[in-house]
Amino acid sequence: MGGAAMFDKILIANRGEIAVTIIRACRDMGIRTVAVCSEADKTALHTQLADECLCIGPAASKDSYLNPQAILTAAAITGAQAIHPGFGFLSENAAFARMCQKCNIKFIGPDYQIIERMGDKVEARKTAAEAGVPVVPGSADIVGTLADAQKTAEQIGYPIMVKASAGGGGRGMRIAMTEEDLPQAFQTAGSEAVACFGDGRVYLEKFVREPHHIEIQLLADEHGNVIHLGERDCSIQRRNQKILEEARSPFSSDALREKMGKAAVKLARYVGYTGVGTIEFLVDADHNFYFMEMNTRIQVEHPISEAITGVNLIQEQIRSAAGLKLQLKQKDIVFRGHAIECRINAEDPVHSFRPSPGTIRSLHLPGGPGVRVDGAIYQGYTVPPYYDSLLAKLIVYAPDRKQAIARMRRALTEFLISGVETNIDFHLAILRDQDFIEGNYNIGYLGQKTDELLGQMNPYRQDA
Repeated sequence: MGGAAMFDKILIANRGEIAVTIIRACRDMGIRTVAVCSEADKTALHTQLADECLCIGPAASKDSYLNPQAILTAAAITGAQAIHPGFGFLSENAAFARMCQKCNIKFIGPDYQIIERMGDKVEARKTAAEAGVPVVPGSADIVGTLADAQKTAEQIGYPIMVKASAGGGGRGMRIAMTEEDLPQAFQTAGSEAVACFGDGRVYLEKFVREPHHIEIQLLADEHGNVIHLGERDCSIQRRNQKILEEARSPFSSDALREKMGKAAVKLARYVGYTGVGTIEFLVDADHNFYFMEMNTRIQVEHPISEAITGVNLIQEQIRSAAGLKLQLKQKDIVFRGHAIECRINAEDPVHSFRPSPGTIRSLHLPGGPGVRVDGAIYQGYTVPPYYDSLLAKLIVYAPDRKQAIARMRRALTEFLISGVETNIDFHLAILRDQDFIEGNYNIGYLGQKTDELLGQMNPYRQDA
């Protein structure tokens, strides 16, 4: 496809709520959509909302949503000009992006070389440092042996994070508080990295105590224009998995936002980034920030940035991929109000958050002013056991944080699902916790508070 002309048809190489969100964005733009599904997803909502749908393989992800040949064949059969990968699956797979290019199908994301460069955590650290963006002190390269790790850790100083080079989503990460902890952390991180990513290479970083996980949303076109849409606080995490996010961060400040935003834009320009992307930072108690990683795709938590800026990120991502110039400049981005997102998962908090697949017998979605639900569930839908447990994202927007918290409590009490266990009441416990209300939390919050919050869960949801 040549020139800056909008796509007529896009294939969505994903499932669940993100596939539904992309289909809706395309429909608003007058773009036809093609859904793909596994045999387990034939009755999923995204297959019913798209203009066309093709089944591309068995339930296992490796045979369907992670099968590049099947997805490209579906695109060719249906005449799709572009593929939107969503998040997860093939969204940060440089080889797939390259295959799309060779097949003359537009991959809605950055160039495969940028994905390759920024997807490798060691290379990304080097690139950030070259661009003048602060990085956490750590090893200059891959650490190949335990002896090398011990030598490097001694130079950096404990505590140390052992991190998978090809990692993501909190996988392949272990903390060594002392020299005695390092052998097990090194072995476990490497083994998990092989299991999750097929790549056991690891590197070391200084462990930042009591950090905040704050990320900057970026938007760039193919003409060198880059802007940021402010920050999101993603510090409410369970085992390195985000479950609740806020925009703006209660820990941040206008000055910190400006500094981090400029650093993120600087890095994006340095690598020639296009589309939407996110720079993730660790921020210490003194508001020093350090580059952690770059996500070269749309994020799960993107709706809260949309809420405070009024920008539809999926649509802007599609426009960028079509070669159109950004309609917005940095001065046009005004941050208004406060937004919170809760990830509603099919899991049982009382029993170690174990997954809870099954059939949804009844469902009531919350509504009212300032409430948005991005989901792919309906009454009678059977949640399959093969994929991520995310059922829906509940997003609220209000003029300030206090009102946003009250609105999220109200929305959570209206969100009724029977047939599967969910973490809705766990979210309510967080929203009622005084430390959260005061913004007094960091990445360690749930590690310290989970048992207390589980004890405070109220199945009857009284006094929201």
